[in-house]
Amino acid sequence: MAPAKAIAKTLEKNFGDEIDPVLIDGFEKTNKIVKWLIEGGYRTLQSKARWLYKTLYAVYKFNFIAKTNSILISFFVKPYLRKIFNESNPDKVIIFHFFLIEPLYEVVAELNLIVPVITVVTDPYTAHPLWFLRKGQNFIVFSERLKQWCINKGINKESMHVFSFVLNEKFSNTLPAEKILRLKREMEFDVSKKVVLVLGGGDGIPHGLKILQSLGKKSNDFELAIICGQNKSLYKKALRLKENKFPNLKVYGYVDFIYELLSVSDLVITKCGASTFMEILMCGKIPVIINYIWEQEKGNMEFLVEKNMGIYEPDIKKLPRLINSLLSDKKIYSSYIENIKKESLHNGSDDAGRFIRNFN
Repeated sequence: MAPAKAIAKTLEKNFGDEIDPVLIDGFEKTNKIVKWLIEGGYRTLQSKARWLYKTLYAVYKFNFIAKTNSILISFFVKPYLRKIFNESNPDKVIIFHFFLIEPLYEVVAELNLIVPVITVVTDPYTAHPLWFLRKGQNFIVFSERLKQWCINKGINKESMHVFSFVLNEKFSNTLPAEKILRLKREMEFDVSKKVVLVLGGGDGIPHGLKILQSLGKKSNDFELAIICGQNKSLYKKALRLKENKFPNLKVYGYVDFIYELLSVSDLVITKCGASTFMEILMCGKIPVIINYIWEQEKGNMEFLVEKNMGIYEPDIKKLPRLINSLLSDKKIYSSYIENIKKESLHNGSDDAGRFIRNFN
């Protein structure tokens, strides 16, 4: 959703006089059970049965199984997409979810439409196999590494278009020190202390309560905050922890000021979702990765570790010592910050938006 919103916003900003971007949740009107399997099932597997998710991911590498599953989901998704197409008659279509590829192309064919279609692969380094199930697509990808992988798999290199990862335009610039200080005061953080943020994206972070319990014992040394996203259970548990044990803990639900919270933070404990870890790096902060989705997010973790821009530590018990070490040793901390700067990351929204606008 984050890359889709970023692209829509940049199209509206730069070409608003000629383009009317419309954001559609392709699963919004889908059968409730199917919708839950795609969205709720994903969240459940990530938090409670990661081994099963890994198994399903591996199974999708078999084309027959992947195609069968894609056709089944397409059956339930197509009616809503067909309705949307009949109502809006789009001039161009951009796909941001691999489960929407098959039904969308089928609807285009059934309605005899001639419209350019671009698939934006939101996994920057190692992508889910379902992105590439249908041949003849035009792709936007976010790394040369993934482009080369696709070419090695027999995908036409002319159909691969590489841009930097797309983010909300806010992330194109970092805030000056005086603005960060002011934000810290407004958010009621102790300006004399470093800030550690626990962040897991829209669905919260797996084992979030354990992370808080582990770090909370050291919370006199730094300010601690957590963003629970749509995970209501984690939000309630974190609030109880705040009331009973760690009164200085900051607890947030689903927020629209991630940029500001990242800006006031010094370290961010997170999982390795594409948008999340890119937002952290673009704000010039150090990510500490506690887990990643095999193998979809494996490339994200490897990119961070190979470039020495972040740390992978899956053992929650080791987090307190690691965090204190990073915050207390200026030399080590500064080395990570310098490596992030050295990478010269930039927001690809404008470049990708310009390409989409000109694509025929």
